[in-house]
Amino acid sequence: MSHDRSAGLAESARALADGEVTSRALVERALERIASTQGTLNAFRVVRAEAALAEAEAADKELAAGVRKPLLGVPVAVKDDMDVAGEPTAFGCRGEFPAVARDGEAVRRLRASGAVVIGKTNTCEFGQWPFTEGPAFGVTRNPWSAEHTPGGSSGGSAAAVAAGLVPAALGSDGAGSVRIPASWTHLIGIKPQRGRVSTWPRGESFQGITVNGTLARTVADAALLLDAASGNHDLDPHRPPAVDASGAVGRDPGRLRIALALKPPFTALPARLQPDVRAKVLELAEKLAALGHTVEEADPPYGQIGLTFIPRATAGLAERVGEAPFPALLDRRTRDAARLGRLLGGAPLRAARRAETVLHRRIGGFFSSYDVMLAPTTAAPPPRIGSMLGLGGLATDRAMIAACPYAWPWNVLGWPGVNVPAGFVGDGLPVGAQLLGPANSEPLLVSLAAQLEAELRWHEAWPPVRRIATDSPAV
Repeated sequence: MSHDRSAGLAESARALADGEVTSRALVERALERIASTQGTLNAFRVVRAEAALAEAEAADKELAAGVRKPLLGVPVAVKDDMDVAGEPTAFGCRGEFPAVARDGEAVRRLRASGAVVIGKTNTCEFGQWPFTEGPAFGVTRNPWSAEHTPGGSSGGSAAAVAAGLVPAALGSDGAGSVRIPASWTHLIGIKPQRGRVSTWPRGESFQGITVNGTLARTVADAALLLDAASGNHDLDPHRPPAVDASGAVGRDPGRLRIALALKPPFTALPARLQPDVRAKVLELAEKLAALGHTVEEADPPYGQIGLTFIPRATAGLAERVGEAPFPALLDRRTRDAARLGRLLGGAPLRAARRAETVLHRRIGGFFSSYDVMLAPTTAAPPPRIGSMLGLGGLATDRAMIAACPYAWPWNVLGWPGVNVPAGFVGDGLPVGAQLLGPANSEPLLVSLAAQLEAELRWHEAWPPVRRIATDSPAV
């Protein structure tokens, strides 16, 4: 195996197990690639160079002794909202944060599978927006076009994987924060069932709307990382039955009834699907029909689902702001949204949480007629760097809903969704579509995504190196 940026997660794990490469060599190459792009892409908040090299050497000893684990010695990245022992968890905020004492459950499980956590990736403040920029760390750029955002809030993880700095990374998704950057960087992004990947030391993140998920170039790699990170802390409130995501890759999904849902769910602010993005989603629908699935236009009965999202999102944010060590350094939009969250944190929040059961029943009924839903991931291609950074609260909400009206309902429901690449629009900007299913449907969504990938081979397209390297030989 050449130790180049194109070696994926599964391929790296296999090469390590077969003795074709050492963990130290893989980690050194990843660190070189990170260093050579940090001045341009700026994907990382924390790079654990010394710690990762020490962990790689320990992994090499285990490999030499015949120990085998799913990801033994493979470098991966995690988002800056996840606790990594000995590192700060700043979650996109300004200020000097203390190092945390222990790994969060998802990171603990990744390490138990043998992975080397090479660093923590950039995210916007408390993961609120579909861009990854801010005064805490500067601007994270899209490997496909440096003038555009990779999306957010898992923008650093997406940029790192799309540029081949690491083969896969964890992100988190509270309103599309894994799926949106995956769509805008030509990746697979899996938002799993709530509780599939623990958010511990928080039993729930943002009142249950935020889950941890995976970003990778192929379905197999995204599924492998999902399986490695999955599982629960003893005190987790949501404990879905285990699934084998990797086992679903390459399994024939059968002939499915697929609902093509092009209409954005109702929001108070207007959203319109851009024609070039619509055309790409329709091409995927045609490909699914050609594969033998029944595809028909049908929109789920969302109703007033938006009314249940806002209390949960803002009350969840208010909890984070209440714990923030430097509240005065927070973005004004953050402080305003937290103020709203404190107002909505009583009866409105309880009503919003109760409504979930009704929504499960109503939208669950839609899945008695259809197996899977296909929807745009975003209504537009990635916005330009800086276009949302300086806006006020309402203007930010408008811009956000105009670009990203499709992802958040599945966060209210807590059900799985997978972004798949849908191609490129305009001057080579990636866009995506999401495969959405009912509770615990990851295996079905993964098998369908893998079937599409085998046909479309989207993982063979790479961002042009000249756009992402300050020092191209190391990339």
